[in-house]
Amino acid sequence: MKSNSSLLLATESTNSAHNISLQSSCLLNVKTMAKAAKLAAVAGTFLASSVSAYDYSPFKFHVSRTSTEAAQIDNTDAELQRDVWRMKLSAMMPLGKEWSIGANIGYDNLDYGFKKVTTGLLDSQVTPWSSINKYSAGLSLSYRPNDNWMFLIAPKLQYAYANTASSSDAQSYGVVGSAMYRFESGNMLGFGVAYLNDISEVKTVPYLAVRWKITDKLTLSNPFQAGFSGPAGLELAYEHNDKWNFGLGTSRRSERFLISDAEQTIEVEEWVSFIRAGWNISKKVTINAYGGYFFAGEMELSEPKVTDEIENQAAIGLAFDIKF
Repeated sequence: MKSNSSLLLATESTNSAHNISLQSSCLLNVKTMAKAAKLAAVAGTFLASSVSAYDYSPFKFHVSRTSTEAAQIDNTDAELQRDVWRMKLSAMMPLGKEWSIGANIGYDNLDYGFKKVTTGLLDSQVTPWSSINKYSAGLSLSYRPNDNWMFLIAPKLQYAYANTASSSDAQSYGVVGSAMYRFESGNMLGFGVAYLNDISEVKTVPYLAVRWKITDKLTLSNPFQAGFSGPAGLELAYEHNDKWNFGLGTSRRSERFLISDAEQTIEVEEWVSFIRAGWNISKKVTINAYGGYFFAGEMELSEPKVTDEIENQAAIGLAFDIKF
């Protein structure tokens, strides 16, 4: 039987291994990359001294790129094409046999490429924005009282704002909690809730937490982390061999950000289904390629309350993860 600390690390790694949300975003420039690098350096310095005694890799760096095809906005001639760069640095370490602690920082740069806009969007209430910055930070605390139960609490902080607004009113915060039960077979099943005080809305998002090995080759698990982008979703993964694995999944995704200093926000909500091909280059380096499809999408303005539908569109993505 695995030790308590290794079980915690295995669970955390599974729930966050493919944390790519196929969502709207923007090309990353040199300046924003420098900002993220500075944040990563601070977090690395803070945690490195505490984890150096362990023989595993406590840190993980994730970078991904996603692009969608152009999609028509409601019944207008306007089209929207989205790109995103995401970067995230996370760390996890045990604090004895029952407790473990984690931390993460992230930066997303989203590009909204509007085309053929002859009037204002959303019933002429707003003018198009071109880019969105999103900064995030979080902590997590896990408790495993015995070989069967594991509890998690994870506070989160986020700033998300378009180029037409400032960051001063773009703060969101929340907390995610979950409880999982480990069966004798090693399968894990549980329930979680995310309480989120978003920029202009407070919401509670329940989700299913699962890691269930159906056969030696097939596993059902969560491909995303629950939080501001939505619930954790479900993915059915097939392990072909030690190097290659494939997945098929779906989830409800959302993106809320400030577009003006008058506290106007936009929320984009949609379903995404995807297929994934993963290549384990080594024990510490992984590449995942995604093909996705966004559907049932909506873009909602907070004040006044106006909603436009977004046409279904295909997307592609590439994610790179390295542990150290």
